[in-house]
Amino acid sequence: MDILSVAVQNLTSAPVLAFALGLLAAAVKTDLRLPEPIYQAISIYLLLGIGIKGGVALSNAEFSEVGIPILATLILGVTIPVLAFFILKFMKKLSVIDRGALAAHYGSTSLVTFTAAIIFYESISISVEGYLTTLLAILEIPGIIVGLMLASRGLRREVSWGESLREILTGRSIFLLAGGLAIGFLTKSTGFARIEDFFVVLFPGVLTLFLLELGIVAGRRLSDLKSAGFGLVIFGIGFPLLAGTLGVLTGHLSGLSLGGAATLGVLSASASYIAAPAAVRLALPEASPGIYLTASLGITFPFNLTLGIPIMLELSRFLESAGL
Repeated sequence: MDILSVAVQNLTSAPVLAFALGLLAAAVKTDLRLPEPIYQAISIYLLLGIGIKGGVALSNAEFSEVGIPILATLILGVTIPVLAFFILKFMKKLSVIDRGALAAHYGSTSLVTFTAAIIFYESISISVEGYLTTLLAILEIPGIIVGLMLASRGLRREVSWGESLREILTGRSIFLLAGGLAIGFLTKSTGFARIEDFFVVLFPGVLTLFLLELGIVAGRRLSDLKSAGFGLVIFGIGFPLLAGTLGVLTGHLSGLSLGGAATLGVLSASASYIAAPAAVRLALPEASPGIYLTASLGITFPFNLTLGIPIMLELSRFLESAGL
């Protein structure tokens, strides 16, 4: 299957089409929105479900199997935000604070992009290691911390690291992912079998509904692209390709499967729009939300959802055929 066929399959999958419908709804200015309580409930369902499934897979894995990928992911978590910070110096005239804020977003991850990638890969019979959720949780935290540290070089005040770390660790995404991992790890396959229908069979449909809402949110940020500048658009597309390539290469070198390496590439290419904005808003109120939210949600998220996922799979196939 060539990259064009994979891309077409991904673009015509229900979650991606729902995202496109959300973009259209924003473009024609409908009043379509999910009620806030439903949106929050769906967020909790997705985060907890991903965590529990990952915890079950982790309980069935040997440490020798996951040790090297975990170490490699930690290295990625430090490398990616540092790269983003210094590349942004040449791509667009941004302050040190805004560069650090962007680095925090691109060093962190997007749970929804990760979930969409796994569902798509599995739909075309590409298996992915279940413990990739552990790598998602690991990659989420260092990137934000490194980005904040880099941004602090441009501040004339001290960053409240205690408050910032508490915001990161107790934020909804990390708390539910970590809690879900613990539940899955402790309940194992036997306990998970009792709730499997709820968290597996319904999962693609709930994700489709969630992406409809995200399409609306992203569509309403597209107007910010004019003020963001062309350099930011180039970065929002080009940097995920660079970071994703590092992720796929790291995945193969650390022993992940074809699908696992591709998914680590998707994680590396993604940008946070849940955990990172909350932490940046607290630690760096001077940073411009119009820059970091437009880049992560308005540019990178749609690119990864539509084209980044199949590109990472084809890159993983290329590296596998090259003997890595």
